[in-house]
Amino acid sequence: MLQISQLYIYPIKSMAGISVSKAKVTDRGFEYDRRWMLVDANNMFLSQREVPEMALMDVVIVAEGLQVSYRPDNSPVIVPLTPATDEFAEVTVWDDTCTGQFVGAEIDRWFSTKLNTSCRLVYMPDGTKRITDQRYAPENSITSFSDGYPFLIIGQASLNDLNSRLGEPIPMNRFRPNIVFTGGEPFGEDLMHTFTVGDIEFRGVKLCARCPIPTIDQQTLERGKEPLKTLARYRFKDNKILFGQNLVHNGRGNIAVGDELQVKQLNHEERFFISAR
Repeated sequence: MLQISQLYIYPIKSMAGISVSKAKVTDRGFEYDRRWMLVDANNMFLSQREVPEMALMDVVIVAEGLQVSYRPDNSPVIVPLTPATDEFAEVTVWDDTCTGQFVGAEIDRWFSTKLNTSCRLVYMPDGTKRITDQRYAPENSITSFSDGYPFLIIGQASLNDLNSRLGEPIPMNRFRPNIVFTGGEPFGEDLMHTFTVGDIEFRGVKLCARCPIPTIDQQTLERGKEPLKTLARYRFKDNKILFGQNLVHNGRGNIAVGDELQVKQLNHEERFFISAR
């Protein structure tokens, strides 16, 4: 049986995630997931690729909004769930441009000071509909400020297989999934075309090409060659290192740790997984 073992949301893009036991599925992914992000002076998104210290920003959802704490000095700021400004701008995430709403000057100063880089925090209003890549996903699917899709799924067996090849095991947070499941074979998520969790249908649309973020230790910010060096030996295709699968969905509701994944249809493309070490 395939069973959800972990769920994560990342309210502010590229900052620390929140492990939850239950998550609400909305039109564009989990509620709160990547509805906020930092942008530079050109309104281009910022991530750990440029500012690795973003990994040290812990986020908690509280009654007043998002409580963000900078781990080195444990200083907090509250980000309201609804911005108080009426200042909007076109912001850029990779090749996409969409409308974001600025949250507030005081909060901008806080992030700029802690991260030692000039930046502003923006929110994605409900009226902003960012379409997913139409080469892979249905035309009616939208996402938030994620890299491209509403969800990323990884099997625990896949990480276990990778860790068995590494000198030092790494945690799942290096890969920033939304859904982790137990059961099945390593990289079984590669072949999931459609599956359901309760009444919600998920569709696998594209294997996830990994950027350098998994090489950043999320506690110490230490960079290394792993795990990408090892993954490149057996998870390399079309000049990309692949780990996890991006998903779109149909339906809304709640899913929870312990829920069963019911696979309805498999992809029949050739697998490139190599069992030899």
